Amino acid sequence: MQPTKDSLGWMYRHMVISRRFEKTIEKIYLEGKTPVFNMANGPIPGEMHLSDGQEPVAVGVCAHLTAEDVVTATHRPHHQAIAKGVDLRRMAAEIFGKATGLSGGRGGHMHIFDADVNFACSGIIAQGMGPAVGAALSRKIQGKTGVAVAFIGEGAANQGAFHEAMNLAAVWNLPFICVIEDNAWGISVSKRASTAVERNHVRAAAYGIPGHYVEGNDPWKIYEVAGEAIARARRGEGPTLIEVETFRLAGHFMGDAEGYRPKGEKDGLLARDPIPAMRARLLAEGHATAAELDRIEAEAEATVEDAIRFARDSADPRPEDALTSVFA
Repeated sequence: MQPTKDSLGWMYRHMVISRRFEKTIEKIYLEGKTPVFNMANGPIPGEMHLSDGQEPVAVGVCAHLTAEDVVTATHRPHHQAIAKGVDLRRMAAEIFGKATGLSGGRGGHMHIFDADVNFACSGIIAQGMGPAVGAALSRKIQGKTGVAVAFIGEGAANQGAFHEAMNLAAVWNLPFICVIEDNAWGISVSKRASTAVERNHVRAAAYGIPGHYVEGNDPWKIYEVAGEAIARARRGEGPTLIEVETFRLAGHFMGDAEGYRPKGEKDGLLARDPIPAMRARLLAEGHATAAELDRIEAEAEATVEDAIRFARDSADPRPEDALTSVFA
């Protein structure tokens, strides 16, 4: 299943929007946090986990999904939210803690929720596995269309929630896909120091389901493998486990000194940045012209600027609404 010209354009557009969004958030996040870093200060308080470098995973999978399909993501969710179609204005406002945010500013960047496109994420490791499997089960019981996809990091594959959810998805033959984003680092712990198997996709054999490994952070290959797995799930043939080799170009979180990385690793990863690599391949293979890609990039810049302006201009939540939507 090879991507069409339209699919490639869609993937490149959403990768660029994601990167522009992250770079803008990175700059704004540091406002008010210098010269002494305090994550409580500035227009965006709290932790911030950026997804620079991992964009191919999101677009390669989400290119096959519709608003009916369910996606759960991790503490590093912006690229997946953007690819799934989450409202960028309201997502930006949520990150800024504004009243116009997706959850009225209560959730922040690790708890983005958009019911209109069935997207949710959580800061708890492997937390999205159970809800995604539950969504797949509900669709099967009710005879509804749609699949459920859980994005997790490679460290989450060592959590009990991962194994419990994968087992039930296989037992019940659910329309579920687990996508492991392997960026090689669980915060500052190397995958080699935490995981007994070299590649997590081999764990699919324990549940009697297909497992696939996609190397090279390649949007073409991710699109192909994810497309086959999602089509299989839609046919009622059960779950699939996909592991994708990717990398984060930033630290685990804003403020991470990244002293754990081996010397030269960061420079090597920057040289493999997937966005200029995709642009070069689109041009080389005749899928797009330079003018077309320039237009996509300009439109992405305008889209992000509009979302950030909306967030900055939005009102703060009212103190009297602090207990609204709180269950007691």
